[in-house]
Amino acid sequence: MNRRTVLALVAGAALLLPGCTGTGGSSKGADAKAPDDPSKVSGDITVLTVRTDLVQDGTMKKYAAEFNKVYPKVKVEFQALTNYEAEIKIRMNTEDYGDVLLIPAVIKKNDYPKFFASLGTEAERAAKYRFTDFTTVDGKVYGQSPVGVMPGFVYNRRVWQEAGITEWPTTPAEFLAGLKAIKEKTRAVPYYTNFAAQWPLTSWTYVNGSVGCDPQATTKLAQGDPWAQGSDLRVGDKLLYDIVRQGLAEKDPTTTNWELSKPQLAKGEIATQWLGTWAVIQFQDAAKKAGVNPDDIGFMPFPAQSDGTFCATVGPDYNQAVNVHSPHKEAARAWIDWFTDKSGYDRDNLAISPLKDASMPQVLKPYDDAGVKLIELDDSAGAEVKLIDDESEVGIYKPEYRQDLVDLARGAKKGSLDDFLADLGKKWTKTQKSVTGR
Repeated sequence: MNRRTVLALVAGAALLLPGCTGTGGSSKGADAKAPDDPSKVSGDITVLTVRTDLVQDGTMKKYAAEFNKVYPKVKVEFQALTNYEAEIKIRMNTEDYGDVLLIPAVIKKNDYPKFFASLGTEAERAAKYRFTDFTTVDGKVYGQSPVGVMPGFVYNRRVWQEAGITEWPTTPAEFLAGLKAIKEKTRAVPYYTNFAAQWPLTSWTYVNGSVGCDPQATTKLAQGDPWAQGSDLRVGDKLLYDIVRQGLAEKDPTTTNWELSKPQLAKGEIATQWLGTWAVIQFQDAAKKAGVNPDDIGFMPFPAQSDGTFCATVGPDYNQAVNVHSPHKEAARAWIDWFTDKSGYDRDNLAISPLKDASMPQVLKPYDDAGVKLIELDDSAGAEVKLIDDESEVGIYKPEYRQDLVDLARGAKKGSLDDFLADLGKKWTKTQKSVTGR
């Protein structure tokens, strides 16, 4: 895998690792201070990553070589984990989980100080960086994402144009009509679920906030039924259900292939996938390798508007953190700061920079031209939401419930959509009361 469970990995904390409560150090944690003099920073550090592709092709070594021009006494080694969440869960039962790692979804947000060293106060870091509240505990920040991500549809412009659609759909009904036109007028599979890979299905949770253009969408998950009539998640889940139910997705979702889907979409064999901004460059690279036009790869917002305007949420990708047990915290902190601020990783991946004063990537120019409103969700209730999700066993940040949704839509599972969503809502709100007291 050359990408994590995309926006699902934005999810952050969910469960406390069994057996980990005693391995994470004191509840007060430790600090990983920024070095004053780069020439004096030394040590060997291991950086864990999900970017197996960039480790294998030597790109990460090139980043390390540039880093060493500033920090010549720090040796950086990379370990790419194919199934990151499963593998890191095991390693974090010990103190040996790298010096720099990506904060896994398995760690509860309030337990970050047990496992990670603080990067500084939120007041200090929020002046420079976006998304700081996603990893803030008691006023201290424990992680930093090198890129921001935005959910949306990666699509083949040429295929959509061949079907006669030149404007972004503004409603789910218009979107479905567009997929039907693609099915009737082209040879492309209108929509590809990537069901077998599982993790792409979790991206559907990140319609939350975009449909209603609401920065408090996460807070509302902690306060009510996420699948109430008109709610963002219900709108998103119903669209996915309708796509599959109306025969607008691949014939057999169980045979989908994530890696193969990239050249297939690039060549126009697939028209559309719900993923995120991070995926655009991978599909463009696939187009170049296939000898087709990379400019055919487009990105469109969820088909909903507020007061005539599209909205899209922007949030952090995986957050890098310093292992609280690392003997080289200063060197680890130096890597995180340099990789975020100076590496150009965001530009190389056509991604959104976490730096507040940075410009948006060229890939989002159509969003700028269309006046799409970008919103950052308030994550102050994020820990509550993830605790509710865990204890209710609903799994909005996991693939299983949407696999069930797809199975329901294609007739492999019995029942109605209304009953399915109502059952999720009952489990959620029952647990919500016990977690929040509301």
